[in-house]
Amino acid sequence: MRLSREKINHLSKLILSGFMKDDRIEYFCDENDLRLEIVNVLRNELSIEEEIDEAVRRTIESYSKDIREGTDEWEILYNKHYHEENKRRRGISG
Repeated sequence: MRLSREKINHLSKLILSGFMKDDRIEYFCDENDLRLEIVNVLRNELSIEEEIDEAVRRTIESYSKDIREGTDEWEILYNKHYHEENKRRRGISG
């Protein structure tokens, strides 16, 4: 999912605000440095999600049978391959 720079910045501010309200979280850096790190994490995660989506779509397109997006069959295959690709890219076993 593509998010604009403004939306990512807004999300980072909301997350930082949540951190600041939570007594269980303690941080030892400047708030803006922490917010910028949150931005980096969000961008990285969104990039990985985009790569996974593209890989899954290529896999489904490689089937000899024409499977149309939006059909139940496509959704089932997308979810199956998405979970497999997500596990592989993130090093998750099981």
